[in-house]
Formats: sequence, C-alpha cells, structure tokens
Amino acid sequence: MSESATTMGSVPGAHAGHRMEESPYGIQSKKLAIWLFIIADAATFGAILFSYGYLRVANPDWTRPFAFFPTIVNGMVMTAVLLTSSLTAVAAVGAAQSGRGGAAVRWLGATMALGTLFALLHLREWFAMIREGWRLFKNPTGGPVLFGATFFGITGLHLLHVICGVVVLAVITIGFRRGRFDAGHVETTSLYWHFVDLVWMFVFPLVYLMNMR
Repeated sequence: MSESATTMGSVPGAHAGHRMEESPYGIQSKKLAIWLFIIADAATFGAILFSYGYLRVANPDWTRPFAFFPTIVNGMVMTAVLLTSSLTAVAAVGAAQSGRGGAAVRWLGATMALGTLFALLHLREWFAMIREGWRLFKNPTGGPVLFGATFFGITGLHLLHVICGVVVLAVITIGFRRGRFDAGHVETTSLYWHFVDLVWMFVFPLVYLMNMR
C-alpha cells in the first residue's frame, strides 16, 4: 500500500485524491485557528482600552456626557441582548453536536437576530449623538475632542466585529443546513461570538458607565 493511501486511510473523513493530516496539537485546526485569532484580537482590544484609560486619566476635564436615560438604559438593553445571544449560541452548539440540525439552525437564527438588534440599537445611539454635534474630533460640550475619537473608535471597532459575526453566522447557518458544515464549524463560530460578547463586558463599563454624569 502506498504512503498516500496509508495517510488517507488513517484520517477519518478523508476522500480519494486528497491527503489530510491530523492536527499535531490535539485540537481541530479550525478551532486552533479561531483561538489564535481571539488571542491576537484580545491583545488589540486590550491595547486600545489601555490607551483609552490613559487618555481619560490624563485629562482631568474629561467629558462625562451620558445621562442614565436614555444612553445608559440603552446600553443596558444592548448588554442584555448580547448576553442573550451568547446563550442562544450555546444552545445552537449543543443542538448541532447532538444531531438536532433543525434546532441548531433555529438557535443560530436567533443569535443572528439578536446580533442584528444589538447593531441597530448601537447605530440609533450613534445617529442621536451625531445629531447632537458629536464627531470624531468635535466635542459639542467644549471638552476634550478626544472623547469623540475614543468613543466612536472603540465602539465602532466592536460594532464592526458584531456585524462581521452576524455575516459569518449567516454563512455557517446556510452551509450547516445544506450539509456542507458540521457541528465543529458551529462551535468555532460560537467561540468568536462569545469573544465579541466578552469584549463588550469591558467596553460598556469603561466607555459608558464611567462617563455617566
């Protein structure tokens, strides 16, 4: 038996004409890749939030423009929506791993709907602030212009991750329903979604609660 045939025969799911190798790290390659991405992305967010904290402490007249209603209340609703979406993502993984494809698709759909709702609430908040005169380098209250830059920069980066997550969830859902993707793909995508939720748990208190007047 040839080396090629031996290699294909030793790897579950290998098809004729394709050589596949097992991951040398005892973890699926796609899961390893998403963990490496999460580590790198966490370092990026960590550096940005650290820089934001330094700028905030270095400016004693830092603007605190957020009232409890509607901004903080809206942020609390957004937080509840995002946390709920993590629960639906967990349910989707559980359903996919237990072979309940229909339930997995429905839970994935719920996760996408909640992610879309979060993005819409965030955009509504942005538009309200823009109407009040806030810009990247404009502070309508006369305080440090860096407030607008840091707020729109940090929340915008997180919002971009949410939107990308919804798009990826849609692709995975369609592929899973058609049999092109398996439970491992659902789990990997859910890991990314949980990371996005975790980042918001730092963004909300630092950028919103600490800037409440």
